[in-house]
Amino acid sequence: MELDPRGQRFAAAVTSVVLIVVLATGWGWLALAQAVVFAITAYDPRRGPYAYVFRALLLPRLGPPAEREPAAPVRFAQLVGFSFLAVASVGYLSGLTALGVVCAAFGLLAAFLNAAFGLCLGCEAYLAFKRMSARSA
Repeated sequence: MELDPRGQRFAAAVTSVVLIVVLATGWGWLALAQAVVFAITAYDPRRGPYAYVFRALLLPRLGPPAEREPAAPVRFAQLVGFSFLAVASVGYLSGLTALGVVCAAFGLLAAFLNAAFGLCLGCEAYLAFKRMSARSA
């Protein structure tokens, strides 16, 4: 399965906005909702709510992508995002606000880098792990 990288950047932009709201308000339930979005997209990036919005509203105006990217690194990145936001939501909802803030801020950093510059930290980590495992084999 291959993905349109523009869709991933759109999802990262929406995620950035969501995480800015989480950090500004401390809404643990919103952090939990974002964790659920990450869980869905870790299973299949095409099935996340942001992917549906991208395909319905933006893709018809943009046309087909010039390039595609493999789904495996994106799925791994979404799993990493899920981990951070699951911990952030636990932090916020249990009163450990500092934990929530730190984990949400890391999530925001990663989402913003992807949205603004096309740099997917989770994807890069996935590729680094693949290179290291190929060398040791």
